[in-house]
Amino acid sequence: MSMPSKSMPKSGMPSGALALLILRVLHSAPLHGYAIAQRIHVLSSEVLEVEEGSLYPALQKLLLKGWASAEWGISETNRKVRFYRLTAAGQRQLEAEIRDYERVNEAIQSVLRTA
Repeated sequence: MSMPSKSMPKSGMPSGALALLILRVLHSAPLHGYAIAQRIHVLSSEVLEVEEGSLYPALQKLLLKGWASAEWGISETNRKVRFYRLTAAGQRQLEAEIRDYERVNEAIQSVLRTA
């Protein structure tokens, strides 16, 4: 049995993809952590699972970089939770990451088609 590599978490997501996905779901609306994980899971046709152990460190990095902000609120289940919101800097980062992703994805597709 081999150990999973650091660049490919258990969910099958490449390293760095989680931040991009979080930024994208926050683009639509402010959400709390569990709702972010659920939204990614649903929108990926239940292929991607975001575990707490990777979600909250990723959210913390987004806060530290100024790409998201957080404030306390009450969830739909009446629990006190932090709602994360995309900042203007986060919107610019999202756009840059989508461009980079599309460029790399196209390069990979090119190799797959022509190799």
